[in-house]
Amino acid sequence: MNTLRMRESGPAIIVPSIALVATAAAPAIAAALAWGDNRKATRFLRDAFQTFDQATIDSAGAFLVGELERLDPMIHEPLVDTTWSRDIDLRTDVTMGDENSSYTTSTFASTGGPSSGGISWAGRETTTISRINVDIAKVVNPLTLWTETVSYTITELLSAQQLGRPIDSQMLAGLNLKHQMDTDQMVYVGDPTVSATGLVNAALVANTGNVAAGAASGLPFITKTPDEITADFNELLTSVWAASGYKAPPKNVLLSPGAFGYIATTKVSEAGNISILEYVKQNNVFTAQKNIDLEIYPVKWLDKANLNGPGGAAATYGRMVAYSRYEPYVRFAMVPLQSMQPQYRGIWIDVPYYGRLGRVETVYPETIGYRDGVD
Repeated sequence: MNTLRMRESGPAIIVPSIALVATAAAPAIAAALAWGDNRKATRFLRDAFQTFDQATIDSAGAFLVGELERLDPMIHEPLVDTTWSRDIDLRTDVTMGDENSSYTTSTFASTGGPSSGGISWAGRETTTISRINVDIAKVVNPLTLWTETVSYTITELLSAQQLGRPIDSQMLAGLNLKHQMDTDQMVYVGDPTVSATGLVNAALVANTGNVAAGAASGLPFITKTPDEITADFNELLTSVWAASGYKAPPKNVLLSPGAFGYIATTKVSEAGNISILEYVKQNNVFTAQKNIDLEIYPVKWLDKANLNGPGGAAATYGRMVAYSRYEPYVRFAMVPLQSMQPQYRGIWIDVPYYGRLGRVETVYPETIGYRDGVD
């Protein structure tokens, strides 16, 4: 350590030179910090550790860091789970110029033969031949405009670049996360402000109800035996299969996180070596017919606290949903996110982003079924 010797009519006094420099430079250091100049402050302090001033703390992510403090440069974003892309297919023919998405449903009818609804028999000399009737209905859903803007000043951008924390990419990450969260909500539960429902609460689905009570008189899976839980799955799967005219056995089941966690960690029996979850995946109507394992996943929106959407009252029970992820049966209309050219307003830079969020189109609502009470 460099030292200076000072004498005041007595023995020499050893004083660290850095103390003298810091004392002498105190006004300059204060001025540098007041003007937000870290480089000047760092030079006056004569150290190799970078300091951050208060001037850009709110805009560019600058922080005051102590000399003995180690700042982790990793950017830690919020923890958010979105699963909509796993559970539904998109309708991709819609564009930004469209304000609505629509589809048609056809109903066939025939008078039959000698008996109403019977086989269309005919005699050799018959003069009355039954005919097919067709009714075509159109279903229209709005494509609602979704917009958000990334906005920052040129000084914020320069400060962020100097700090190595690009504010533009962080804002864009936040915008993309907001879009994913909004899409996730629209896919699963919709939004009452635009009169929209989703995959797990579709208004057209008629196959609804509670799971059967177990021997302990409870509905939740946690109060039931593995056999009773397996029976709940098979009852829902079979009912949806029957409602579709035995055309479409469900291949997907969505569960509340609590119910999923229980069946994933509870064995079928004391002698068994697989969980209830794995047993149901391998022993069900869909797997028996198609030789493909049933897909069972947890969804946060099926928890009783989330089933009625953000701000809605908590439901009494969590829900189980059976359906087939198949675009002709059920899909979500969405126009992907797009951006405009940067717009300059004085020192402000604005980059608007826009897209359209439609509705979950339950083309065949009979291929979907709901059961409440799983947790």
